[in-house]
Amino acid sequence: MAPPTHTAPPMTVSNLRVLIAYARPHTRTLLIGLVLALGSSATVMATPMVTKSILDALGTGASVMGPTVALLVLLVVGAVLGWGYWILLGTVAENIVFDARTTLVGRLLGATVPSVQARPAGELVTRVTADTLLLKEAASSAVIGIVNATFLTVGTVILMGVLDLMLLGVTVLAIIVVGVLFGTLMPRIAKADAQTQESLGRLGGVLETSLRSVRTVKAARAEHRIATLIGADASNARTHAIESVRVSATAWTVAWTGVQGAIIAILAIGAWRVDNGSLTVSTLIAFLLYAFTLMGPIQELTTHITAMQSGIAAAMRIREMETLHSEADVAHEPAPATTAEPDSALRFDDVTVRYAPDAPHALKGLTLRIPATGHTAIVGPSGAGKTTVFSTILRFVEPDTGTISVGGVAYRNLTMSQVRARIAYVEQESPLVPGTLSDNLRFLRHGATRDEVAEVLGLLRLDSVVAAQPNGLDTHVRDTDLSGGQRQRIAMARAMLGDADVLLLDEATSQIDTLTEAAIVEAIAVRARTHAVVTIAHRLSTVRHADRIVVMDDGSVRAVGTHEELMRADDLYARMVRAGGFA
Repeated sequence: MAPPTHTAPPMTVSNLRVLIAYARPHTRTLLIGLVLALGSSATVMATPMVTKSILDALGTGASVMGPTVALLVLLVVGAVLGWGYWILLGTVAENIVFDARTTLVGRLLGATVPSVQARPAGELVTRVTADTLLLKEAASSAVIGIVNATFLTVGTVILMGVLDLMLLGVTVLAIIVVGVLFGTLMPRIAKADAQTQESLGRLGGVLETSLRSVRTVKAARAEHRIATLIGADASNARTHAIESVRVSATAWTVAWTGVQGAIIAILAIGAWRVDNGSLTVSTLIAFLLYAFTLMGPIQELTTHITAMQSGIAAAMRIREMETLHSEADVAHEPAPATTAEPDSALRFDDVTVRYAPDAPHALKGLTLRIPATGHTAIVGPSGAGKTTVFSTILRFVEPDTGTISVGGVAYRNLTMSQVRARIAYVEQESPLVPGTLSDNLRFLRHGATRDEVAEVLGLLRLDSVVAAQPNGLDTHVRDTDLSGGQRQRIAMARAMLGDADVLLLDEATSQIDTLTEAAIVEAIAVRARTHAVVTIAHRLSTVRHADRIVVMDDGSVRAVGTHEELMRADDLYARMVRAGGFA
């Protein structure tokens, strides 16, 4: 599924609600921040008036001590209020980012496997990292900044009117011109920012995929091709970012020029009026101070409006993650008081699965029983439905029709967690989980004792692997630190320590040598004495020792038996063996 192409979302009430939803849990703190901001702005607006009173006192011989003290008080109070405002809003901003990230991570990890795999992992990472950062200012200080800047602008204009209406007219005209030009330029900035983030999301997706398959890329001498592909997205991001810079530069130049032009006009007209006696020098100076003060809120407004646009775009992209289908960890029906068929680990009854309404069936009326103990191998040509069987057992996908049971209890009577608690799974790629070797081994059961760990390590011949690590079991490991065969054995050791009723192995011997394969086969045999072991087999050596082999073809079971029985009774199995293995 191709990712959607984003344009800048308009600043409508509906889109604003998406953004404000992230700030709503912090409403009380934000209101306190607004009060502090307004208080600080009030001190700024009062300063020119107090300055005027000092200038007026100079011509009359009155004391200037009172106004001077007032100026100092306004300075200190404004500084304290501003300090508190920035700390409060900075803290809220970080909390909003934290909440957004944890919520988004929870949503991604709680989504169904097909819906997560439908998007590049790099794009999802970008949503959690880069897009949440854009919420930082937009959902916290931007709204308060816009309110505060508006308050400061309106208040300053009113006080300008109190001082002189003619000069106010010049100022208002400049504000209107600047406002119209800004209103024209802002959507272009928001669009460029949205396209920049979209390009970065695609870049992250391609880069993440390429790094995961870096060996293939190098072996194919495709470094330049991949770099060119990634470079195209980087170039698009650069182009849109430069467009944003150019438009922003134009907007700021217009604002600065407009304000400066207004100040020059105020100074010229004011000087003329002072000269003819219709305006006092103190009034002109106070008015000029207000004109300079206007530069601050106008700059704030443009900055915060731009941040709001970018934040809305980010919020809409993050909100898209809500379209991911979530797993429902609930039982559809209450579990029965007793279970039937305690000798069955798993059972499929007429199960049909398809991955999309218009897609062909991956499983067609599958009926299958897995005994509570023993090793069952599933074989078949590519596309026979083997992987879908595992995905259905693990409830990565839900059947369209039919019933699946574990330990005699139907899946509909169990929650997702209850089903998966009975199953341990080893992927074919066997990725490591973040942390140490000990974390990996105890991933399914944190309480596994040292003796239990040592026993499994010995069974799978991992003792030497652990001994070779600088800190033994406490060594932090990554996928690149160990070979494929070592990772596969660690994944199997992890599953065996989990002590689940059913162990699913997606070709446990695909990346190991023959000596290590013997250890794997022995471990499977030991486990199968007391538990159910189910493997998807691609190598004949794995199948030969299975207690029963299930041959699948075209989404259903074709035959069941031992290796010798199937060689005699099933021509497809015999042809696969003679061809040298399984698909």
